[in-house]
Amino acid sequence: MNQASVNEKFKVSPFYVFFLVHSMQTGVGVLSFQRVLAKSAGTDGWISILLAGLIVHTFIWIIYKIFSIVPGDIISASNHAFGKWVGNFFSLLFILYCFLLGMTIINSYINVIHVWMFSEVPSWAFAFVFMTLIYYIITGGFRTITGIAFLTVAVSYWLIFVPFYGLKYSEFTNILPIFDHTLLEIWQGTRSTSLSLIGFEMILMYYPFLKDAGTSQKFAHGGALLSTLLALLIYMVSIVFYSERQLELTLWPTLTITSIIEFPFIQRFEYIIISWWTIIIIPNMVIPLWSASRGLKRMFDIQQKYPLWVMFSLILLVNIFFFDIDSLYILNKIINPYCVSFLIIYLPLLYICLQIKKSKKRSGKVKVP
Repeated sequence: MNQASVNEKFKVSPFYVFFLVHSMQTGVGVLSFQRVLAKSAGTDGWISILLAGLIVHTFIWIIYKIFSIVPGDIISASNHAFGKWVGNFFSLLFILYCFLLGMTIINSYINVIHVWMFSEVPSWAFAFVFMTLIYYIITGGFRTITGIAFLTVAVSYWLIFVPFYGLKYSEFTNILPIFDHTLLEIWQGTRSTSLSLIGFEMILMYYPFLKDAGTSQKFAHGGALLSTLLALLIYMVSIVFYSERQLELTLWPTLTITSIIEFPFIQRFEYIIISWWTIIIIPNMVIPLWSASRGLKRMFDIQQKYPLWVMFSLILLVNIFFFDIDSLYILNKIINPYCVSFLIIYLPLLYICLQIKKSKKRSGKVKVP
């Protein structure tokens, strides 16, 4: 039996891929992507977002094409294309990427909590609480993870109306001029939004956990489309609320907009947003670390809890000894090009190699035992 095969009782319906993709793409990047995008593409940032969304859909299509040739996960596909040793090397790179992504998301959100709410609480205390919760969810199985992803989307979409409060203080001429940036600047803007729209590639690991997995593609595209439209909406609200120069200098534009909201009984409304964002951010933390531990379990035939313990220990040590703004900056600088390189180079290469092997088998050049 294929090692990537999963018992039917552990699988989830194709429909839930919508929530797995969308919840993974809606995380800490939504709070700050506008600043970096404004530096690159300014008022034309919306073009960068649409282009990034188109690229995401292209790679989702490639992922499903890969699994139409070799059903399973990325480890099965890599081993089939390149052999066991080379395939395992590339799989380890993907596992490392998942771990770094999970750690970056955890540390980025802890930084938000430090700056806006609890500056005196040590980062390792937050990390310990988050990792305890993550461990509990992951050990509950993939169906539990899927339920959490569904729940976070269902209970959090009231937040989409919050940025509209800033429209009454907006200057709509800030959106002009249009088409005022070069193609290179727009492409740089597309790269800068990568941390906001990555996460769909986790399909490479949880594909075997989907019932009738091939039919889930339309739901994956739907989740990615909603994430793109959400990023577009938030950017357009931000670009008319701030001047372009203000947007470039504001570290967390989304949170700063919410800080102007006041009620007679609530003066610091952003505290509610940051606290509620804990619910939104949970799938962002859980899914990458589950993917990394699942990959190590598959490769080395060990229980999943052991790599989880190692990863959690590393994250805790980083928060005890190395956590500061500089280390967070370095992590983000690693993740962004790593993600872009993996998607743009490895996935098309994997697909082409699998297609070549498939064509050779059809033509009889490769003997099938």
